[in-house]
Amino acid sequence: MSLKKSALFLVILVILCSCEQIKSLDVFSKKEEREEPIIASVGETNLYLSELNEVIPKGILESDSIVLAKSYINTWAKQQLLLQKAEENISEVNYNKIDELIKAYRESLYINGYKESLIKQQLDTVISDESIRNYYKNNKENFKLNEELLQIKYVYFGNDFLDKKEAIDKFKSEEEEDLEDLESLTINFKDYQLRDSSWITYDNVLQKIPPFRYEPKEKLLKKSKFIKKEDSLGVYLVAVNNVLLRNDIAPLSYIENNIKQLILHKRKIELVRDIEKTLINDAIKNNEFKEY
Repeated sequence: MSLKKSALFLVILVILCSCEQIKSLDVFSKKEEREEPIIASVGETNLYLSELNEVIPKGILESDSIVLAKSYINTWAKQQLLLQKAEENISEVNYNKIDELIKAYRESLYINGYKESLIKQQLDTVISDESIRNYYKNNKENFKLNEELLQIKYVYFGNDFLDKKEAIDKFKSEEEEDLEDLESLTINFKDYQLRDSSWITYDNVLQKIPPFRYEPKEKLLKKSKFIKKEDSLGVYLVAVNNVLLRNDIAPLSYIENNIKQLILHKRKIELVRDIEKTLINDAIKNNEFKEY
């Protein structure tokens, strides 16, 4: 990279990171001197005590404060020295290019800020269940899974749990009464999931039930009424109620929040288009926009 290109890159980087410089079209304007202690200086540019205090967290040890202060001062000095070298080596052509970039960036900030303000005021964020179902129905092929999902029932209790046999018998049963009895024992469980029909990923199952990490994947990715696993801390009872594999269509309940975001995003795009169209039409109507 040539010296001029390097200088151009450095100046752009420094300028876009500086709010005060973005506000001003004068790229190399200096801060006015203030009536307060100066901590460091590079050429005619000063670093003031108040600026340093802003980056030092309150309540930290004095030794840590000194280390942070020195680090910040060194970083500040490097940036100022690089900026000065860039100023010395930049051509008038590149200077004008930077002005154009700043102008375009500033305009983009104003426009995007205005759009976001209108979106907050006008965007309909209420999404009905029917809208979600229709979107899911019409776009199912876009919701293929890239990981396995499972619906499981499980309990985990410690080795010191006294009612192991009762818990196992109740867990195996499909009777509602037995499930209610099992729920009465949950105060003694380390973890459990009995009635929740939510889908969880295969990797999350391994996190919840560590002994499965040492089992063949295929063993878990199939329906099973009862699996018992133990480790040094306790016993896991697991029932795999349902399984979905990679490339299967994701269930609606699993991607409902994603669909809401997709619908909102689509509404935002349509709203912005309407806003832009209205602006153009109003400008033409009011003689503010003309084509020659």
